[in-house]
Amino acid sequence: MTLTATLSLDQFLDGGFDLRRQLADHLGLDLPELERRLPLATDALAAAHPGAFDPEQAEAFYETGVGSGHLLELAAWHLSSADYIADTLRLQQQFARGHVLDFGGGIGTHALAAAALPQVEAVWFVDLNPENRRFVQARAERFGLGHKLRCFRDLAAPELPARFDTIVCLDVLEHLSDPSGQLEQFAARMNPEAIALLNWYFFKGHNGEYPFHFDDPALVERFFRTLQSRFLEVFHPFLITTRAYRLL
Repeated sequence: MTLTATLSLDQFLDGGFDLRRQLADHLGLDLPELERRLPLATDALAAAHPGAFDPEQAEAFYETGVGSGHLLELAAWHLSSADYIADTLRLQQQFARGHVLDFGGGIGTHALAAAALPQVEAVWFVDLNPENRRFVQARAERFGLGHKLRCFRDLAAPELPARFDTIVCLDVLEHLSDPSGQLEQFAARMNPEAIALLNWYFFKGHNGEYPFHFDDPALVERFFRTLQSRFLEVFHPFLITTRAYRLL
């Protein structure tokens, strides 16, 4: 199954769209040093977490605290879970069109794949971490997709469209202190026929291995009440955690 002539699913499965070389160049590392760091990246990022902190400080921490460590952690995850992520790309291929918002898009796998689709007019990549934004913009230019992909810190940027045809928000909602409010923001920015591709994991782990995740029961209940009141799930055949939704 082909995304375009230049970015295929086989290319993703064969190395995450040349992720190793691009990340090594971006970080100024040689490939052996990058390979040494990748298996350590998840534990290193978890160790950088300051422990219990005011949820209102989470945004500032993700913007300034995680730095390039987040790139390494995400790269390790995308490379080690390529088969799973390939199904999320297949799902995106099924629904993405027009103006696509990739919210909290990390290392840009889904943003790049969406920009390569002929039915996608533009991809608007939003991520708090300036390191992520710089890396993704550089990747887009490297693939000749810079004219279709633009990077921004948040949804308040005046250059963004008022509404989107597709919203992609993967592995992000569990990191937000108000995920229910984020759903409301998405609903307000969706065209009537738009589709949102979402997943979440409100769980800190059995041994605290996911310290970046929020799991307060009241927060989770508000999230699901908002989800059920604002969106209707659209069936898809892929056995993955990501779900597709349209507005009620």
